[in-house]
Amino acid sequence: MKAILTRLVSPILNALENAEGDYQYSPSHRKILAIMGILFLGITAVTLYFSMKIEQMAGLLPVILFGSIGLLCLIVAWVGSDKAVAKLWRNRNE
Repeated sequence: MKAILTRLVSPILNALENAEGDYQYSPSHRKILAIMGILFLGITAVTLYFSMKIEQMAGLLPVILFGSIGLLCLIVAWVGSDKAVAKLWRNRNE
């Protein structure tokens, strides 16, 4: 399953993993990234619920924005390499 998901999101992961130079990685960064992804998807669910409840299509913009950020965080946290996580956090030794 992880190999299939990695192949599906390889354009996103390749952009993050092809960075130059050394990087500084800590396992806590991956955990925090996963928690942030879950929180962003929670915001997405609440926004979608209330925008449907008041029947306003303008609520779809935050749903798309927060949903894509949440999915990106979860994808990088679960199938991304250590370098991809460090690149997303901008933790590089320079």
